[in-house]
Amino acid sequence: MAYTGLSLTLFMCLFVTKTVLSNGARNVLILLADDGGFELGVYGNKICQTPNIDSLLQRGVVFNNAFTSVSSCSPSRAALLTGTPSHQNGMYGLHHGVHHFNSFNNTQSLPNTLRRNGVYTGIIGKKHVGPAEVYRFDFEQTEENNHINQVGRNITHMKLLAREFFGNAKKENKPFFLYVGFHDPHRCGHSEPQYGPFCERFGSGEEGMGLIPDWKPWYYVWDEVQLPDHIPDTEAARRDVAAQYTTMSRLDQGVGLLLKELEDAGYSNDTLIIYTSDNGIPFPSGRTNLYDSGLREPLLISSPAPEARKHAASYAMVSLLDIMPTVLDWFGIKREPEESNDISSEDDSKSLLPILEKEPPASEARAVFASQTHHEVTMYYPMRAVRTRRYKLIHNLHFAMPFPIDQDLYVSPTFQDILNRTRTKQPLRWYKTLKQHYYRPQWEFYDIRADPLELNNLHGKPSLASTEAALRARLAGWQRRGRDAWRCAPAAVLEGDACLPLQNGLDDQISSLLF
Repeated sequence: MAYTGLSLTLFMCLFVTKTVLSNGARNVLILLADDGGFELGVYGNKICQTPNIDSLLQRGVVFNNAFTSVSSCSPSRAALLTGTPSHQNGMYGLHHGVHHFNSFNNTQSLPNTLRRNGVYTGIIGKKHVGPAEVYRFDFEQTEENNHINQVGRNITHMKLLAREFFGNAKKENKPFFLYVGFHDPHRCGHSEPQYGPFCERFGSGEEGMGLIPDWKPWYYVWDEVQLPDHIPDTEAARRDVAAQYTTMSRLDQGVGLLLKELEDAGYSNDTLIIYTSDNGIPFPSGRTNLYDSGLREPLLISSPAPEARKHAASYAMVSLLDIMPTVLDWFGIKREPEESNDISSEDDSKSLLPILEKEPPASEARAVFASQTHHEVTMYYPMRAVRTRRYKLIHNLHFAMPFPIDQDLYVSPTFQDILNRTRTKQPLRWYKTLKQHYYRPQWEFYDIRADPLELNNLHGKPSLASTEAALRARLAGWQRRGRDAWRCAPAAVLEGDACLPLQNGLDDQISSLLF
């Protein structure tokens, strides 16, 4: 059966749902892909080989409506590790190099909270967040003290680091939280092109490529890949996807090695395992976009609790902002909500443990949210969005500017082919033109059920006026509760708690911004 799903969720004040936990030891293993998507058998892909990730379904739940709250690397990781959207935790864009974004110094993170409560914490692989004191783990083997490929793609080395961590946890005699940030299937054509567009040749055993002893490379035929609808159907794009598949299979083999280390250490029967990804895949309309192709994420959770469902599918609308309250709930740790004059909202993040036991009733009202401001430091294009099971509303604050393109995507075979075809007036074999991709209206409103590719903008349609107005008010309320500094833009300026009009011709939205 092919599993499909679409949605968004972002919440702020974290209320941990009370779930009865056993008296036994409790541990958590998070397996995070880097720009991974639905190239998984469990989500219906019959070509890309991912048996180890797929095996998590045998002991857990696959989520078909899981969404990140921001489609960018550092912001999405910070959101996952704090349970707050990027505009609230301060990680507005990428952390490394010239971009230099960091969370606020007073941000409460998952590793710090767990460590204060006696949990041994570790990270292997890509960290990509800061400052260090906000995201401090007891055991750290990341790009900060290794080459990123060695701790994020060399699955043999990662296996040995996991073995070391599990040994330390035994010596400490503490429950543990291990966060593994794979660097696959992130592109590397911009930084290390000698390894191929997705570093698919790194460690392959070819001359000059090095060798990863535990990796048995899978190579894919370009005209047999399952092409997502938002990628052009061209040979260049298909070859690009075939390379991505190779690194997805390497990631999957790494997952298998880590699960074996977990079992050998004796932790399989007391560890909550979460597999997901940070943001959409690095293709046009994917990463850095708030369309479903940029926000929808794979999510599989395997719980050893006897009451937890096995081999089950959930269609609940969930957000990666729910990961932090889920982990706290698993450890039985309560987190008090931040001081606020607001009462709790149905849009606050929630533990997913109850869903592992029982599927909640389907709700058309349940919503998820997204907030994006930067990716690279030059890519300032703030967007906010709300999505229910049926409708999505996107607010493009800088809609008069062309949508920015990141360096990784720009040098990719897929995007270069789009540029060349546009320049020479050849058919793009894509679902939109390059101009449509660059230039977007201030408001985008879609009926996802009828229009899953988000092509027919219903903004301003009289018959849906009340639905759009309700979503706009809901989005504004979510921004206010999270103290979004952009909540009045672009029609007004924020003064205190009030949005004061700028008289710039965009005041049709002012009424929804006055709190």
